[in-house]
Amino acid sequence: MPFDASEYGRQIPADIYDEAFAHLDPTAAVERLVKLADGGPVCEFGVGTGRLALPLQERGLTVAGVEGSPVMAARLRDKPGGERIEVAIGDFAVTRVQGEFALVLLAFNTIFALPDQAAQVACFRNAAAHLRPGGRFVVEAWVPDLAAFRSGAALRPVQVAQDAVMLEAALLHPAEQRMTTTKIRLTGTGVDLLPANHRYAWPAELDLMAQLAGMAREHRWEDWTGRPFTDGSREHVSVYRRPVRP
Repeated sequence: MPFDASEYGRQIPADIYDEAFAHLDPTAAVERLVKLADGGPVCEFGVGTGRLALPLQERGLTVAGVEGSPVMAARLRDKPGGERIEVAIGDFAVTRVQGEFALVLLAFNTIFALPDQAAQVACFRNAAAHLRPGGRFVVEAWVPDLAAFRSGAALRPVQVAQDAVMLEAALLHPAEQRMTTTKIRLTGTGVDLLPANHRYAWPAELDLMAQLAGMAREHRWEDWTGRPFTDGSREHVSVYRRPVRP
């Protein structure tokens, strides 16, 4: 079946998405991104409902985005300041926004939403095409941990709070580096299901994609605070830079 960039927004209502991930604090990410952008314009691939784009705009940066889901983009436009963010609807592996940017952002594991390696390589090239010389492409993603699976399946808690519990059920398809997941959100008002498919990749594979796109890795941290990336790190924030001169 062909990849449909709008599928995620149809399966997960935008208001439920915002509620499910409201516990994620964007402060550290915004602080780091403001420094990396150095006052220049930002383009976010998979801008969604604006969890990072809106606070970046509030910090004085010009922000644009690419979003596969018209529903998510409409939710962003309805928020204060959202109408000032230019959003191109389409597959962020190939969709272009006019202009050159100091920083292109692909956060919250969204690189893995693309269906295969070819699409991910195309995404890195698309990011490079958006960057001005010396610009940066920032990718936030988890590190695959196949040992967490037993007989190809896993169930883990994502959030445990007094008013909500979120679990993630996952099936592993290692031959294709693919993972089928559904987050299950339990609240006093009911149950919400948030399905998603992932084509996962290790950090070294992402580094090679960057090289194919003409970029080089500048930084890799464990998280947005800048903690060192180590053998035990389960997530990473990687910064790739386009050369100042070809």
